[in-house]
Amino acid sequence: MAISITVKDTKISIGDTVKIKQQFSVDGKPQTQIFEGLVISIKGRNPGTTFTVRKISSDSIGVEKIWPVASPSIIKVTLVKAGDTRRSKLYYLRKRIGKTALKVKTSKTKTKVSPKK
Repeated sequence: MAISITVKDTKISIGDTVKIKQQFSVDGKPQTQIFEGLVISIKGRNPGTTFTVRKISSDSIGVEKIWPVASPSIIKVTLVKAGDTRRSKLYYLRKRIGKTALKVKTSKTKTKVSPKK
């Protein structure tokens, strides 16, 4: 049970909000798509590690996608917001509706405070 993994040189963990740029082909033409959501689980071991990302689309419908870490279709992974969770699987978010379905504590990052002159 992994708490964090590295995908395309970006370290992500459970509870993080990420943007995943994915490439696929339609009628032989390559197209890209961005999927932004919350990482709710990480499963497996190398090389079969997978991670699940969940987002809420229109009409409050939850959409989940599962990607292998070593997937060639993933172009880029961007960390939008770091989350702070106590659990390794966030499946309880599936029962929630609306804005609370993606509500997770955010980690408090220390910021540099410049001394007053």
